Amino acid sequence: MAAVAERVGVLETKVQHIDEKIDHLKVDVKDMHDCLDRTRDTLTETLAVMRSESTAQHNELAGKVAAVEKSKDKMMLYGAIGAAFVAGLGWSGNLSLPLILKFFGL
Repeated sequence: MAAVAERVGVLETKVQHIDEKIDHLKVDVKDMHDCLDRTRDTLTETLAVMRSESTAQHNELAGKVAAVEKSKDKMMLYGAIGAAFVAGLGWSGNLSLPLILKFFGL
């Protein structure tokens, strides 16, 4: 019977060690869960800041592109008016400096 009592004692000791290890694992899992929650919250806040900054940059860039397109359209319109004026006066084939000076009264 002594062998059975010893075996039971060894098994009880092993069960206690297993219980202690399970308790440590539970604490580790809880710590990991808390860490993941903090990481998620931090990433969410960081992404929100980045999104707002990106939106502001996109709006600024859109304004600049609109200004460039407006000036491009204005220059194309002036060029088309100038080309039509030159063609209307018949200068397209024989444009010369004396003719231009005469037009401006010089």
